[in-house]
Amino acid sequence: MTEAVLETALEGLEQVHRGKVRDVYAVDEEHLLLVATDRISAFDRVLASGIPGKGAVLTQTSNFWFEHLSGVAPSHLVTPRAAEMPPAAARAARGLAGRAVLVRKVKIVPIECIVRGFLAGSKVKEYERTGAIQGVELPPGLVIGGELPEPIFTPTTKAVAGHDEPITYEELVAEVGDELATRLRELSLRIFREASEHCRERGLLLCDTKFEFGHLPDGRLVLADEVLTPDSSRFFKADEHRPGEPPVPWDKQLVRDYLLTLPEGSMEAADAPALPERIVHETAARYREVYERISGRALEEAVAEAVA
Repeated sequence: MTEAVLETALEGLEQVHRGKVRDVYAVDEEHLLLVATDRISAFDRVLASGIPGKGAVLTQTSNFWFEHLSGVAPSHLVTPRAAEMPPAAARAARGLAGRAVLVRKVKIVPIECIVRGFLAGSKVKEYERTGAIQGVELPPGLVIGGELPEPIFTPTTKAVAGHDEPITYEELVAEVGDELATRLRELSLRIFREASEHCRERGLLLCDTKFEFGHLPDGRLVLADEVLTPDSSRFFKADEHRPGEPPVPWDKQLVRDYLLTLPEGSMEAADAPALPERIVHETAARYREVYERISGRALEEAVAEAVA
């Protein structure tokens, strides 16, 4: 397995932001180079270990969806191909093996637009306690891993530091106004339904995901950041799924589950935990399989096209 890319420093480009996973570089007044590293985060910490190839999977998965969903929602993507980028960005992109894309600058809407199609994760207890999720009433008798009657929109705040906080739709309206709240909900649900249908055709179930949107300078609302990746979404294999039993996730839940076995306080220590080689390899394999199922092509093929 190749070495994980944890840090970037690109000649001729200024780094303007470093996130948990992505490094962002200014290209000109209107464009950025968005680089997905192989860093992995969990429970609001960036871990000491990376997942080799993860950044390429995230980037190529988002690229697939941006194109597939272009008739549903425009995006901030300008091009995933180095040959179509300005010179400094092109040089950098060719050295990053499919991890970089050129995007338009947008003003991000400070809301995580989460859509859920199955009862899973932290929302199981909330449903069992209240019969609802974030104010969305659900029928009785749903089981863990069971599909919801319809996908539901459950937004959160987008915290600069600390945890994102779940909010009701009414609180979203108070935060961003009725018109934008309506647009965010409608677009998120429409994208989720389209993506969910595609995933089913490829043997995957889309459990839940989060979208981010931003405004271009002309005011248009577009998809931004990453879309329907194993970092931002939970997937199940259709042939392994058994409603009523804890689902087997094909995303970074494997990493979260390992971290939960560590001694209490490990995630609060000054040095973030490292992952065992077994977890690194298995996570890398799962990420790759999700991409290749969704896209129908080998990761190497997409990377070669991006850097040509």
